[in-house]
Amino acid sequence: MIPLYVGPSFLPGPPVDRTTWEGWKRWCATRTAFVPAPVLTAQEFSLKDKRQKRLHNLHRLATHSSLPIEATPMSERVAHAVMARVEDGAFSHKASTRGGIMVNGDGAQGKTETVCEALAIFEETWLSLHNYVNPEAMPGTRDLVAPVAYVRCPVKATPISTCQRILDFYGEDYKGMRLEDLVRTVKTAIVEHATKALVIDDITRLKLHREADQDVLDLIREMMSMPVTLVIVGVGIPTSGLLREGRRDPKSGDWIYQPIKDRGRSPNGHAASQHERRFQLVDLGPFHYDTTKEMAAWMVHLRGLEGHLRLLNDTDGMLTGGDMPEYLFNRTGGVVGVLEKLIQHGCRRAIEDGSERLTKDLLNQFTVTPGDMPDLDAESGEQPIIPPHKATPKRKPRGRNTVFDDGGPAAADKAG
Repeated sequence: MIPLYVGPSFLPGPPVDRTTWEGWKRWCATRTAFVPAPVLTAQEFSLKDKRQKRLHNLHRLATHSSLPIEATPMSERVAHAVMARVEDGAFSHKASTRGGIMVNGDGAQGKTETVCEALAIFEETWLSLHNYVNPEAMPGTRDLVAPVAYVRCPVKATPISTCQRILDFYGEDYKGMRLEDLVRTVKTAIVEHATKALVIDDITRLKLHREADQDVLDLIREMMSMPVTLVIVGVGIPTSGLLREGRRDPKSGDWIYQPIKDRGRSPNGHAASQHERRFQLVDLGPFHYDTTKEMAAWMVHLRGLEGHLRLLNDTDGMLTGGDMPEYLFNRTGGVVGVLEKLIQHGCRRAIEDGSERLTKDLLNQFTVTPGDMPDLDAESGEQPIIPPHKATPKRKPRGRNTVFDDGGPAAADKAG
């Protein structure tokens, strides 16, 4: 019998697509399953044979490419607001419209991961309360319980394509449907699959310069009339035009929508005129480095990252010692996504050149570019502002680096 091949535990599985029900469920179940490389000293590493060293280096590479999302004071505030809004709507016995929440912030701030983590916790709690079944299941409907639905607006999105993305999450058929039919089908899917929170990410990809601009606002209002809490995530939401018919309550911070006025071509010109539509707007911003409290928060974040590094030199103080905190802030602007990429690239170079230490001289050798974050759309303002940095010339290598080379089974046997 031929034995079943089992690869190293750190190899990634199939790509996870959170924009489908199956993908969302798999992400929720596996989001904390990755086991980082063990912490080894240089002496312990030297005792390994060539193949073992290579495997450990690849495990370290996977560890630095999979750094966990560290909670920040800003993200904790946003997560609490999202959880509170969703729970208020989910546990309400009233038939009234659920209030929505908008999470605003520049690119690479961790908005998506913060929202998804909070809602994954909500979903697990909600399912456990109902013994993992849909208590409102209707005869003849699909046995699919989705307390949370997550979708991303496509680039150059329209109300129609946004509705189609929502139905794609559930696996619903929408062929040949008009906008009115799509909205009605979305509402039916939300009810039948017991969805309590609908996340629409990258909402500012919806362009508001077209003649049918009003359709965008109508779509959002129509969704808010559904029995679901709408969680909208985007960059520059207050200036995107999505809130152009609303005003911000100076006391509560909520955006209050006035009754809709007829604007001619809007198919829902008088929709929801009896209720004020409310969104709570929360911002997820970068770290700052001006006050003692802000500096301390930055230090706590860096110290947390130190605990996830797998370099052979002692990493304690590697990011927090001397003037390194200020240097890292100047290189990243306090943006967590940029910091993650800087650390990730630096760790790889530290392994390749054998220094096994992050220093300013090493980090000065390269820059973080928008190309390091290809999933962020530049036209929608999703790419972060990266502080300019002129890379120092690389030192000429003495020979081809072989740190990740595999000598094959013969070489491993010989080394053993």
